[in-house]
Amino acid sequence: MQKSRLDKFLMKQLDLNKREVRLMLAQKRVLVDGNIALDISLQIDKFSIIAADGKTLQQNESIYIMLNKPIGVVSATKDALHKTVIDLLSHRQKESLHIVGRLDLNTSGLILLTNNSHWSEKLTQPDSKVSKVYQVTLQNKLTADYINAFEQGMYFGFEDITTKPAELKILSDHTAQVTLTEGKYHQIKRMFGRFQNPVIKLHRNKVGNLNLDPLLKTGENRLLTPEEVATI
Repeated sequence: MQKSRLDKFLMKQLDLNKREVRLMLAQKRVLVDGNIALDISLQIDKFSIIAADGKTLQQNESIYIMLNKPIGVVSATKDALHKTVIDLLSHRQKESLHIVGRLDLNTSGLILLTNNSHWSEKLTQPDSKVSKVYQVTLQNKLTADYINAFEQGMYFGFEDITTKPAELKILSDHTAQVTLTEGKYHQIKRMFGRFQNPVIKLHRNKVGNLNLDPLLKTGENRLLTPEEVATI
């Protein structure tokens, strides 16, 4: 998320010079996130709540949404051919949102949207190792051989990469739960492809510690609670 200096913000918002801003701070007339600001070089962002002389100068709302994505809807903000996840939202600030971790056109389940790029970057950076849990329905019967193969990782020659260890739990003859800490292109489908076992259905039900709300019907969404935002 882009940061800026407090003094530059105040100079622009109040049409002041640097000397006048220094005086305001020395007189303890500026609050940032409810605290008296004294440092002219204090770093702020678009979600910092800033007030001067009792008047609020900035108070932007951070938005966090979970959506139960249907099959056939694209993980994009705009698309000429398909309905997008943004099209499913009714939030008044939906055009300011971006997607946190995309799902393929034919994959359903939990998808997150926000206007806080700092939060989304923390979730999607490889070093964060945030897990994603999927339920997979396969055409052919599963065997115990799959478990070790997923745990060892698989080499994909096209990208010259080896996938990180993935956890596979067999739920029934034709369904499995797969946990990933990365998201390579069509990764799950390609991993099962090594066994010539086509994926019939793919659904994401968990990101980090956040489960898809079972009360959300396909295509529905809701705001995350502050506790959910912090937990994930």
